[in-house]
Amino acid sequence: MEEEKSILKELGGWLIYILVIIGLTYLIITFVGQRTRVSGHSMETTLSDGDNLIVDKISYRFREPERFEIVVFPYQYEENTYYIKRIIGLPGETVQVADGIVYINGEPLDENYGNEPMENAGIAGEPITLGSDEYFVLGDNRNHSSDSRDATVGVLKREDLLGRAWIRIWPLDEFGVIRHE
Repeated sequence: MEEEKSILKELGGWLIYILVIIGLTYLIITFVGQRTRVSGHSMETTLSDGDNLIVDKISYRFREPERFEIVVFPYQYEENTYYIKRIIGLPGETVQVADGIVYINGEPLDENYGNEPMENAGIAGEPITLGSDEYFVLGDNRNHSSDSRDATVGVLKREDLLGRAWIRIWPLDEFGVIRHE
């Protein structure tokens, strides 16, 4: 009888331990960080196909997203599909792409993320004025990226931003914090 109580007590302890681990894992994945894998070449040379990243999901709860940060967001037309792009246009700004150059409020954007001049301005061929909670994003490999220039992606609402790319965990020789500037 005493031995039975000891076994039940041990099992109960393990059960509580497992439930606490599951609960903490859920909280971390939901509110703090999440692993994601880069699929495709739209962010080269910054990120490559097959890179594994940790997405920081907590920063944007305390501050606003900034220009040039690399963000992850769900693709609205395909379940469990996430895109990773760089923020170019901020709320209230007017964005346009002309002759392969990004213009913010009529001024050329001083940036060098694009690997080559953009061949297709898409919907940004005409000025796009962003709302108070909207962002315009582009891939770094501009001619091989579905981004805000594509009507199926369009501008993003603040609530669409899952988080920002934080740490590359694979491949190991590229391990480290991702630079956003």
